Amino acid sequence: MDGFHSYVAIGDSFTEGLNDPLPDGSFRGWADRLAEILAEGRPGFRYANLAVRGKMLAEIWDEQLPIALDIKPGLVTVCAGGNDIIVPGADVDVVAERFEEGVAELRRAGIEVLMFTGPDTKQMSVMSVLRGKVGIYNAHLWAIAERHGARVVDLWAMDVLHDVRAWSDDRLHFTPEGHRRIALRAAEVLGVPTGQDWREPWPAADEHANWLTLRRSDLEWTKTHLLPWIRRHLRGESMGDGVTPKRPQLSPLLPSQQEAMLDAACGQARD
Repeated sequence: MDGFHSYVAIGDSFTEGLNDPLPDGSFRGWADRLAEILAEGRPGFRYANLAVRGKMLAEIWDEQLPIALDIKPGLVTVCAGGNDIIVPGADVDVVAERFEEGVAELRRAGIEVLMFTGPDTKQMSVMSVLRGKVGIYNAHLWAIAERHGARVVDLWAMDVLHDVRAWSDDRLHFTPEGHRRIALRAAEVLGVPTGQDWREPWPAADEHANWLTLRRSDLEWTKTHLLPWIRRHLRGESMGDGVTPKRPQLSPLLPSQQEAMLDAACGQARD
């Protein structure tokens, strides 16, 4: 593959990059990291990230999809629908049908599409109740990808994401190391060499102690993350209210910024 010279990321908090913080308080995330990989050796490479935390599928299709179609980049990554299916009573089949409509539009426009399955939450305390819905949605995503010629990053099959160190305290978003490994996996699916291996085992740790600590923190997690989410949902509010996309226009990665980010990625890989 000759590579991509333009890339637009659309989606929700996963694609915005929570919780992979930068010194200025913004978020980096797997999509920025993937853009850095794709930009290496391509001075004309341009990248936009339209993703905003808390966005539902309909909002992503209404607000972000038209921009991506208008830009018509070589590549669009899309991860959407996760916020929809976790709502009690949500019909996963209906969400999948709506998701397919957007993917079909992108493919009809001749844009390469990279999709993401949901991760396996089996070992995640409390969040494991969502495993069945995520599994059904993933089955739909694979079928959609096959019908429309899209590529898939299978987060469910990434065993390295089963480690508690891949997840931030909110149990919904990944740590910087989790984001780094997802970016490497995405590059691999696209056929872009990186010189790094997302499968590299985590350093030895007391896994039993890690998961026991996680389970003991269920009450704190409920107070800090779950109850506020329920309150926002009942009020019709979103954590993305008032938040704007971090890279709303297709633009080059600044050489100094790109080098600094790549240096940070290499440093994290060595840690």
